[in-house]
Amino acid sequence: MPINVPNSLPAIAELKKENIFVMEQDRAVHQDIRPLRIALLNLMPVKQVAETDLIRSLSNTPMQVELDLLYMDEHESKNTPREHMDVFYKTFEEIRHRKYDGLIITGAPVELLPFEEVDYWDKLCEVLEWSKSNVTSTLHICWGAQAGLYYHYGIQKYELPKKIFGVFDHHITDRKHHLVRGFDDVFPAPHSRYTENRIEDIRKHPDLTLLAWSEDAGSNVVLSNDNRQIFISGHLEYNPLTLKNEYDRDIARGIEIAVPENYFPGNDPSKPPVIRWRAHASLLFTNWLNYYVYQVTPFDW
Repeated sequence: MPINVPNSLPAIAELKKENIFVMEQDRAVHQDIRPLRIALLNLMPVKQVAETDLIRSLSNTPMQVELDLLYMDEHESKNTPREHMDVFYKTFEEIRHRKYDGLIITGAPVELLPFEEVDYWDKLCEVLEWSKSNVTSTLHICWGAQAGLYYHYGIQKYELPKKIFGVFDHHITDRKHHLVRGFDDVFPAPHSRYTENRIEDIRKHPDLTLLAWSEDAGSNVVLSNDNRQIFISGHLEYNPLTLKNEYDRDIARGIEIAVPENYFPGNDPSKPPVIRWRAHASLLFTNWLNYYVYQVTPFDW
């Protein structure tokens, strides 16, 4: 999929090295088609890494995507240069009058806080409510999924005895849904979190369907019955070195952290990690854009 992004976005150079097709604005204007308008609410601290990973994930189908990068202006980002934010990002107030075909809400390193103590929680609630009338389909990731499940359906999150950290196998529970079309019976996905939504809470809710789960990592893919809200507790968008970088960062800070499971050969962090989730990451984002966005979104909002 050609991703239409600003010409000078730093992610372009990195993705071109990987032979990822990224369409810059100068070329996009010559294609006489209606692109999918996608908003990415980036709550991650190092926003350049998250935006690069998600642009990569959106890049594998023939539709053109027009991407707007959003941030919460109530929160001052300490790990992303202010100039980057000023040039490439918009606030919610700048876009709230618009309609979007899709919205992605990322994770955030605030999962141990009660939702109401997050400094941008009230504004995020505005975004979540706005999405119900202004967005065809919303994809929530990790803490973004926990926040969405709590706001829309009252599903609580719970602190875990230890961090779920590594690559875990998942089982498909319901194949009739297009979101998991083409998935293997068992598929791997990375996780990195200290909290969880309990499977029994999701299964008891009449408006939610659990599509994939793991014996080790719990719930992974949840779909609302109206197909407009998707909640992913793992990180299929992660690049090959994300878990390694998180591990190395915590070790350097003196934080007690286990080696990510099922990631380094023989659990030896001196060896290059083995990547097993690329194919299913591509399937997930392609299926979302095709079946839950392109096939159902209005041509003219």
